[in-house]
Amino acid sequence: MYIKKILLAIVLLGLVVAGLLANYVYAAMFKTNTNFENEKAFIFVPTNAKYDEVREQLIPLLKDIDKFDALAARKKYNTNVRAGRYVISKGMNNNDIINSIRSNNRPIKLSFNNQERLELLAGRIASQIEADSLSLLNAFSDDQFLSKNGFSSETSLGMYIPNSYEFFWNTSAEKFRDRMLKEYHNFWNELRLKKASSLGLKPEKIIALASIVQKETAKVDERPRVAGVYLNRLKRGMPLQADPTVIYAIKKKINDFDTVIKRVLYKDLEIDSPYNTYKYAGIPPGPIAMPDISSIDAVLNPEEHDYYYFVANVDDFGYHKFAKTLSQHNRNKQEYVRWINKQRINR
Repeated sequence: MYIKKILLAIVLLGLVVAGLLANYVYAAMFKTNTNFENEKAFIFVPTNAKYDEVREQLIPLLKDIDKFDALAARKKYNTNVRAGRYVISKGMNNNDIINSIRSNNRPIKLSFNNQERLELLAGRIASQIEADSLSLLNAFSDDQFLSKNGFSSETSLGMYIPNSYEFFWNTSAEKFRDRMLKEYHNFWNELRLKKASSLGLKPEKIIALASIVQKETAKVDERPRVAGVYLNRLKRGMPLQADPTVIYAIKKKINDFDTVIKRVLYKDLEIDSPYNTYKYAGIPPGPIAMPDISSIDAVLNPEEHDYYYFVANVDDFGYHKFAKTLSQHNRNKQEYVRWINKQRINR
């Protein structure tokens, strides 16, 4: 009788222990463990990160980090951390969280536009993916890569077509650059290449000319007309005489791209630079800024007209007055000069 009582007690104790263990396992695996009010929270796991780095990000997001630790060890996540951007949804349990941050790397929507230099592009990209600006700039400027793919230090900026792209957050600098090369070739499809050929220009020259169009007018609907002016001048053998190229030449010479130049002076037209289109005929050796797609397509699809000159329209700011003859242009220019003098803009 005494032995039976002992056995019964052992059985009951075993059931209690089993119940407690089952409850613990259930709580560790299947009980809601999120501690935030938003529908989603994101964690960013760096390349070569250890579990402790992930844990630090999880602590403010979870109700019970200890139970998460226990399950992470059981599922061997703590020794198999993977870099990436991961989402945790409100109401998730530990099991779902581990499954999500182990295998569900979420891409980001990366975008950039009109960066004037590679340094600025590197900074813009570094603010969106794991790679830092220095590693990106080094990748962009790699001489071996540029030479292998038909670019130079002057034309390299033109390889990056402004748009929105889908990337994984943990993309390396080299992988980002290589992807942009593929996007560049995708952009220059058969139709665009055919249009460039009909103009007698290669893609890098189209982009360099598009960068001037981009700087001349912010009005997208005016860009095909401005492009037409420059193409008319090229056909006739006239220099482009584009003020933005002179401004770029000045900034490049003084090595200060942050300086603000609102007015080009006659003395500036004498600066000795291949980017000075008053002094040197043809298209500059590379883009003076990053043109967006509308500017590139404006050069590929220019408005057909007989204009050879244009100047800012003081009656419709942002737009320009176009002229077919120099005498007409000089009249338009006098109007603009009177206005700019009245504004006391000397530089």
